[in-house]
Amino acid sequence: MLSQYANIAAYSAIVVLAAAMIAFVVDLARSTSRQTSATTRDGAPAPVPAAATASHTIHAIGPTAVALSPAAAPSTPAAPRQAAGIGTSLTWLGAVLLVAAAVMRGAAVSRVPWGNMFEFSLTGSAAVTVTYLVLSLRRDVRWLGTFVVGPVVLTLGLAVTVFYTEASPLLPSLRSFWLVIHVSIAILAVALFTLAAAVTVLQMIQDRREKAASQGRSFMRALPNAAALDRLGHGLHVAAFPLWTFTLIAGAIWAQKAWGAYWQWDPKEVWTFVIWVVYAAYLHARATSGWSTRSSNIIALAGYGCIIINYTVVNMYFVGMHSYSGM
Repeated sequence: MLSQYANIAAYSAIVVLAAAMIAFVVDLARSTSRQTSATTRDGAPAPVPAAATASHTIHAIGPTAVALSPAAAPSTPAAPRQAAGIGTSLTWLGAVLLVAAAVMRGAAVSRVPWGNMFEFSLTGSAAVTVTYLVLSLRRDVRWLGTFVVGPVVLTLGLAVTVFYTEASPLLPSLRSFWLVIHVSIAILAVALFTLAAAVTVLQMIQDRREKAASQGRSFMRALPNAAALDRLGHGLHVAAFPLWTFTLIAGAIWAQKAWGAYWQWDPKEVWTFVIWVVYAAYLHARATSGWSTRSSNIIALAGYGCIIINYTVVNMYFVGMHSYSGM
């Protein structure tokens, strides 16, 4: 019965988050229109919009300063953004539904809800959504809502159609407290990497747009400038990398406790290490002179591509010593 309620909550979350995505898209469209109308006044160029300048509120994630939201001029009241408010409220509701779905799924089988790809996708989507909302409590990142909620809706769609499996007990090899430690930290790391990937893609688009001779009308006008997006993306990567390092170490300890060896070249082990190497290369490139921002960000996106491969292709088509049950 609980598993059925979990499914209902998951489907409800898809509907609610799809509505939130639409609201965020409407907000971006309206913000773009406001920015465009402000560029000319009586046929004369107006000041460059705050989102395209370096005038941003500065915050910090770890050691990296992050400019997230445009700093409005004291004499200019902020325009109402009802669509963004609706999108944020719906995202909170969607997050509650996702957390409830994960909890009920776990309660139905008396274990943590990440024993298969359906459960991992459900819990991972909840983690990404909650992480975004926690970030939004401290600073205005409503401009990011479309690019976070959209992928979450797609992931949930795959979860209920492609990855779905009935609730069942764990495989004997997965019944360990190290599963809770290893996978919970991995989920948090992937949530941060997902936000970082979304910001990095936007940064590369914004950077290309700013370097173009004619920027034209674009939703990117409503976003922070390329430098601010780069600082945010780098800060999120810096926060996520130590968590992924812990994931790799905890997985090796779990393997030793369960199978008597820290490393057996299981596909999951290999891809976890590959992801770590790629992101380590990204951070090294950022700290080394001679690497352009674009080149280092391409490495970061390659790392996220490896994450996608790890949690889709590897889980679905390879059976390793800790591949998920039911796959």
